[in-house]
Amino acid sequence: MGLNFRKSISLGNGLKLNLSKSGPSLSFGKSGMRQSINLKGQTRTSVGIPGTGVYYTKTSNVKNLFGGKDKKAAAAKGAKTAAKTSAASKGLSEAELEQNRNIVAEYEAAVEQLKSIHKLSDGAIDWTTLTAGDLAPFAQSVLAGDIDSYFKVIEEVGPFDDLLEYGSSFEVGTDDPSILEVEFNVKSKEVLPTTVLSLKADGTVSEKEMTKTAYFDLMRDYVSSTILRVARDTFALLPVQTVLIHAQDVQVNSATGQDEEFTLVSAKITRNQIGGINFERVDPSDCLNSFECNEKFRKTEGYAPVDRILP
Repeated sequence: MGLNFRKSISLGNGLKLNLSKSGPSLSFGKSGMRQSINLKGQTRTSVGIPGTGVYYTKTSNVKNLFGGKDKKAAAAKGAKTAAKTSAASKGLSEAELEQNRNIVAEYEAAVEQLKSIHKLSDGAIDWTTLTAGDLAPFAQSVLAGDIDSYFKVIEEVGPFDDLLEYGSSFEVGTDDPSILEVEFNVKSKEVLPTTVLSLKADGTVSEKEMTKTAYFDLMRDYVSSTILRVARDTFALLPVQTVLIHAQDVQVNSATGQDEEFTLVSAKITRNQIGGINFERVDPSDCLNSFECNEKFRKTEGYAPVDRILP
């Protein structure tokens, strides 16, 4: 991604770039500029700083779709309470039954949403005819392939902001105006459920551990769907011809038993390739593998580390 890290870079006017093992952060001393914070669970934004090689970054600590540990615990507690009520009274009240139905319906909708991220995309910008609006001042420089303008546009539009609700973070960089390279953190432990909720015949909620096969299949659909969405939004926003997308996650290294960050999937997608796809009907995993893609996946073991595709 053309990143060039140093410990500290003074950018003048009270602006300093701070770099550490936990990731880059910016401290702003100038009025009107937003402060960036590091990666430790806090929101962070940095964009197009000429000469540093550090590009736009957006991170969020938004709770995942399943409501985090507190909501999971509440759901489990609610299920147990409902089960006890049923045992005591030989039946649930209509209000309790409706509550349980809602718990299961919300769970099922959230799981389905993880597989359907690719179905939505931002509207395409025609830079050749753009003459009004907040982005109009960037049109000439964007069409000229000015990379700094790319990052200013990304900062202005925030094309991946709505994906942050899934727990992911994104880093974007390039040194070629025809290519954009995007890295995102899967954060599977925060995003994906590990249990399956269903409604029993007596109206109580059943919570069972998800099988490894089901978990890994869901993870693959989620990762593939997100990659496709990132590609769609990139081509809609900027006149690049190719996007390289790398999905990273913390996984257990079977050789050491330690958690390590790996590249799970690396994909290269071109504008021409993506044009004729009906995203409403495709299977995200099958669709992704129709492009140049480094992926090692087994149904019972999940992802194994892969090398990144180079520009």
